[in-house]
Amino acid sequence: MSTSPPPSRPATALRRAWRTWILGALLPVYLLTTLGGTLARVDGDSMNETLRSGDVLLLLKYPRWLRAAGLPTPYPRRGDLLIFKAPPDSPYSYETLWGVRHRPYNVKRAVALAGDSVAVQDGRVVVNGVPLREPYASEGFVADQPALTVPPGKVWVIGDNRRLGASLDSRAYGLVALSDTAGPANLRLWPRPGWVGGLGWGDPEVRRKGPDGGAGEAGSHTRLLTFGV
Repeated sequence: MSTSPPPSRPATALRRAWRTWILGALLPVYLLTTLGGTLARVDGDSMNETLRSGDVLLLLKYPRWLRAAGLPTPYPRRGDLLIFKAPPDSPYSYETLWGVRHRPYNVKRAVALAGDSVAVQDGRVVVNGVPLREPYASEGFVADQPALTVPPGKVWVIGDNRRLGASLDSRAYGLVALSDTAGPANLRLWPRPGWVGGLGWGDPEVRRKGPDGGAGEAGSHTRLLTFGV
């Protein structure tokens, strides 16, 4: 009767390492950063004074996945700081890094959701006919824009830095598709921990009309510290 030889020590050690490090450690980290949340570092001035270059935010990804799965979620909310890629048909959406042209992630504030009417009148953002009170926005020149209604699956975003030429946002490249968003990043972790967006921001008097709840030097990009997006 023949017997198979015992497995070699290198093969046994390799299987043990696979179970311990790949399945036991790296896979959970990958799933957490892809489906749960990760860190994002701000690079740019379009969100001054709320955010500055080097600030580290907590990006929550699970609201996006819940919405994509058709599950109940309040995402997005007016006032959220959204991390997203600008529309692919806009030349403002691209940058070249190390010779590679790509669409970077941006961070802006969501001020108009699906079903909302949004305009810029006399230098103020007007949503559903109500001028927003925006304590987070810097003083500066904002060109007027005619009203438009945000369709389902889209969001209108703008930078907090309203100085002339300081922010490339929906005024330049139009509406952002929710499918291009990574999620909200309303909590700053470093260097001044605290809430910078979400509930408590924006104007509570504005009521939504619709049923659907919810790059260059002038942009604020984010670098995601993660294994997946």
